[in-house]
Amino acid sequence: MSPRNADEETPLLAHEQRKKKQTPIPWAQFSIVLFLQLAEPLTSQVIYPFTPDLIRNVGITHGDETKVGHYVGMLQSLFFATQALTVLHWSRISDHVGRKPVILTGLAGLSISMYCFGLSRTFWGLVLSRCLNGALNGNIGVIKSMMAELTDSTNIARAYAYMPIAWSTGGTLGPIIGGMLSRPAERFPNIFGHNEFLIKYPYFLPCAVPATFTVIAWLVTFFFLQETVKSPKSIGRMFRLRESKENLTYQNVTGIQRQPTQQSVPTKGKLAEEKEEPLPLHELMTPRVLVSAANYAFLAIVDIALRAVHPLFLSTPIELGGLGLPPHFIGVVLSGFGILNGIFQIFFFAKIHDRFGTKNVFIVGLAATMPVFAMFPFINWVARAEGLSLLVWALVAGQVIISILTSLSYGCIFIYITASSPNKASIGATNGLCQMTVSVMRAIGPAGANSLFALSIDPARHYLGGHLVYYVLEVLAFVSICVALLLPKQVWAS
Repeated sequence: MSPRNADEETPLLAHEQRKKKQTPIPWAQFSIVLFLQLAEPLTSQVIYPFTPDLIRNVGITHGDETKVGHYVGMLQSLFFATQALTVLHWSRISDHVGRKPVILTGLAGLSISMYCFGLSRTFWGLVLSRCLNGALNGNIGVIKSMMAELTDSTNIARAYAYMPIAWSTGGTLGPIIGGMLSRPAERFPNIFGHNEFLIKYPYFLPCAVPATFTVIAWLVTFFFLQETVKSPKSIGRMFRLRESKENLTYQNVTGIQRQPTQQSVPTKGKLAEEKEEPLPLHELMTPRVLVSAANYAFLAIVDIALRAVHPLFLSTPIELGGLGLPPHFIGVVLSGFGILNGIFQIFFFAKIHDRFGTKNVFIVGLAATMPVFAMFPFINWVARAEGLSLLVWALVAGQVIISILTSLSYGCIFIYITASSPNKASIGATNGLCQMTVSVMRAIGPAGANSLFALSIDPARHYLGGHLVYYVLEVLAFVSICVALLLPKQVWAS
């Protein structure tokens, strides 16, 4: 292009505009964020292998096997129910006081609640500890906000490709710890057989491991994590914020304003940056945010229903519709998913995302749940005919492999959520709002899915041959795909 043909409207950096140079990921802080994120899946996944056994042993079902699913689902849902009530507030607070104080509070809540869960010997003790876990922990949305602030549009897909490192490691180690260390006095009599404490509290050891890890994560956060919120306010300043706003209103009404001096007038770019303040809740309710939140919510309820039904199916006796596996076998299956999911996401998510696009990958991940749900009754049918044969194990492995595709959808929806935020100062509130809707769905999902499972296998009813739950979940997966069609083909420009 010659200078003669150029004018004010000609893009001087056409090639650079088409393809921006990727910004390097700030690995020092990014690695710490991934490390902190490990506490979340570790503490949540560790209870899955032994929760059905724990419910049977606390006596709440009075020996009725068909009621186990109801109470397992209730415990899984309580965390998300209490989280739904508080997560938006934690995220909005983090926009003002900073991410670090909120993360420290959340990690402390995780640790305390896990110790309490391991020491609980009654159902209501378990309920209180799970509620404490959900109410104090607002880290899910806050950590996502911090990741968004550490990246930009050129490297966010690569960054989210590494997110499954934490979730898959937790999803791998959690079930192994929960399955192998539950009832240690019985499983390892030579080591723990004479330990009266572990005999009295047979599930304390698997809970204490992630709780202690969370204490370590708290120390790492306190000493090494750097704040990403620009000019965070102190708690005292937040309490004085309302008074300051009232004074500002008075000044505007009376016309008393400080006129900027020549030296204090900022440049246009700096002025826009300085004007960025966390927006009030009603201004976050934009179509972009609502569409992103709706899709995140439907993805979450489909996925959590699958994750809740899966261990229950594996532990339920074959004659009642499951596979009758003990906790340590369930731990191996769930850990296998964690390992394969981590490897697949790290090496292939960014490539698949760049090749097929955010929306297409998101929809494929949702669609993958449909064959996964359909395989549950088929696997039980084969187990009834052949027992735990090689074919049954091959089908279980195939089901785990297909379900890995669903995890691709999370990285995609996080990209949409980050792009939907009205401004950078409101990323925490946007994530908190989306996380609140997800927590509501995740509160409904496990209780609803496991109750449907229990209703389906009830010999007195035996709806649709004991497969009612799978029909309902197939319909739910189809609806979630329809909602995904509302997403734009290209992610919104920031």
